[in-house]
Amino acid sequence: MRARHACGAGLAALTSAFLASTFLASTALAEGTDAEVRLDTVNVEAVHAEGQVLTEGRDTYTSAVTTVGVGMPTPVREIPQSISTVTRERIDDQNFTQLEDAMRRTTGMVILANDQGRSSIFSRGFEIDTLLVNGLPAPLSSILGTQPDLFIFDRLDVLKGPAGLFYGGAGGNNAGPGGVINGTLKPALDKGFFNSDLSYGSWDFVRAEVDAGGKLNEQGTVRARIGGAYQDRDSFVNYNENQVWVGYGTLAFDITEDTTVSLYAWHQERDMLPFNGLPAINLGNGEGKLLNVPRSTFVGGLWNRFDNETTDYLAEVKHDLANGGEAKASLRYSDRYIDYKYAYGRSAVSTNPATLGNFTMQYTAAKVRETSLSGDAHVATPFQAFGQEHNLTVGADFRTVDQTQLSPTSTTLPGTYNIYNFNPYAVAEPFTLYNRESVTDPTQYGLYAQAKINPLEQVHVILGGRFSWYDATSNVTTASGGSLTTTTSSVDIDNEFLPYAGFVVDLTKEVSFYGSYTTTFVPQTELNAAGDVLAPRQGYQYETGLKGSFFDGALNASAAMFLIRDNNRALATDVANVYVASGEVQVTGWEAEVSGKLAPGWEIYAGYTYTDTEYLTATAAQLKTGFSTYTPRHNYNLWTKYEFQDPTLKGWHVAGGLKILSSFYTTSGGVTLTEDGYTVVDAQVGYKFNDNWKATFTATNVFDEVYYQRVGSTALFNFYGEPRGYWLKVSATY
Repeated sequence: MRARHACGAGLAALTSAFLASTFLASTALAEGTDAEVRLDTVNVEAVHAEGQVLTEGRDTYTSAVTTVGVGMPTPVREIPQSISTVTRERIDDQNFTQLEDAMRRTTGMVILANDQGRSSIFSRGFEIDTLLVNGLPAPLSSILGTQPDLFIFDRLDVLKGPAGLFYGGAGGNNAGPGGVINGTLKPALDKGFFNSDLSYGSWDFVRAEVDAGGKLNEQGTVRARIGGAYQDRDSFVNYNENQVWVGYGTLAFDITEDTTVSLYAWHQERDMLPFNGLPAINLGNGEGKLLNVPRSTFVGGLWNRFDNETTDYLAEVKHDLANGGEAKASLRYSDRYIDYKYAYGRSAVSTNPATLGNFTMQYTAAKVRETSLSGDAHVATPFQAFGQEHNLTVGADFRTVDQTQLSPTSTTLPGTYNIYNFNPYAVAEPFTLYNRESVTDPTQYGLYAQAKINPLEQVHVILGGRFSWYDATSNVTTASGGSLTTTTSSVDIDNEFLPYAGFVVDLTKEVSFYGSYTTTFVPQTELNAAGDVLAPRQGYQYETGLKGSFFDGALNASAAMFLIRDNNRALATDVANVYVASGEVQVTGWEAEVSGKLAPGWEIYAGYTYTDTEYLTATAAQLKTGFSTYTPRHNYNLWTKYEFQDPTLKGWHVAGGLKILSSFYTTSGGVTLTEDGYTVVDAQVGYKFNDNWKATFTATNVFDEVYYQRVGSTALFNFYGEPRGYWLKVSATY
């Protein structure tokens, strides 16, 4: 068990961090003024006609406005929860290509590494299982590899903590307490452009991107954009390969000056030879030991494969109201097909001198078809009352998911293998009988409303609520011995209410103090040993903090404290399709972040999070295993770039970053594996030849730190971090 006393002890440090960032920003501004150099400003009112706040082409690491967690573009300071933004500039500068890359370098986020595109993403101790695109959800699954390539996005926003008001609190997806991720799609623009990138890096990494668009008629009322990206990479792990390509297109039609219809479509394919991590050693007495083998060591068969295809369509109709509000309706359809089969470790590595290094293996396989449909319609409008302007948002949404999965029940592999002399050619591919079919079809409908009441000009009270209706059926049919066995579970919940409450107090024109209370309610279809459906998962979060926005939004800072409780989370047992409910868990912590322009040419993104996780009530086995012990107490990210202002160095920039994690561990099968923590340093130099061409050279893990970025069990899920790597990118813009 881990001690949990973070919130109270961290208050002084949190406040100090926030004030320090504010002071640094003020100092930078003063120095810039003395030198008669003015900071570029970001106009927080510059909202695109489609209702998205764009970051592409704005040379910034921050945004003062967001669309996540609200019904329409809203200043981040007015939302009483923590929000982190990954702008297009930072995606390009740090060479992020997949969702996990960006989240790994986002404040408070934790990645349980796997093959690129198949890692698990956690926030505040809980896994995020849905990705929003323009506010509309579809499932996000690590094992199914449904992460999108980042080529299609203008920006990513992460709302920390429960987000059930706008995104559902009784549907499983997005109802959990960790948070939500929203990707804002690149829009069609009226100005003609052509962009291309070509990258080459370590382990035969190759990536090419092409993106073009502009107006299709003289008035610019019809606009289009089309593009694509292809990436092929090996890995520092032998035999591990990963390819992905994505095609993207969008059209926008201005029906009137105030009404726009936007259509989007994208298709992505991923093809890899997967690697499920290394086994480890069981020393006995509950203590495990990570292997000290070359980082290139591979475990699996050369027949390992993973293929998936995803196709998405999204349509929006948005009308700008004369009073500054909006009415918007949107619809998203997703179609996924996944086929995988791969071998990995089944047992610990032997330390017996006679069998030193031996272990056994198993495999997994599945064929999955998944479709999802989601929609939202809302109206957000200001109104006058009691001498003040207030805001009201009302809306309705729905989502439905249909998934069919075929899988085998026998997944053992014969023989023993040796980790110190592993030969993937010796792992024979087994015949696979797909004798189990699992079908699930969750559906949710909801009505929501939020009012922002301003009793005083500096005081804002946010009250909201959501009514949800949810139903789901799960059928698992197994063929064995000439007979069929079917297990069915169903859930039907009507009119479940989720409240939301928060406040924001403007302390100055730049700084505000806020607090919020949010809740979660997640129906579950898992069955216990008696064949009964587990009770719904329920919880809540309290959060309070400070937010600041300086220099017309060019620099933003925040600091927050949070407490989350969650109860009845379904936990798998050693018996197939049998689950138990967890006891009550608690997550407490604090975080601080600063992003944006510190001085002319100097951009920064820095964040620190302290997180404590524990069981408050649980069985003896749950207490022994612990909750979210892979979430480190200390998680620090930094990336900063300086573009030289001296005319003799004009066009050059230098950049660098840090990723620091404290120790973390997992306990599986009664054996604990621990990584002591690590620090990774990155560096970059770049040159802008002219307005159209630029190049960057990046070195990652400069000091070649050897560490495990993920620990799992003595059988699998132990992944080394990437060694030192080099990356060259050339970009053209017209």
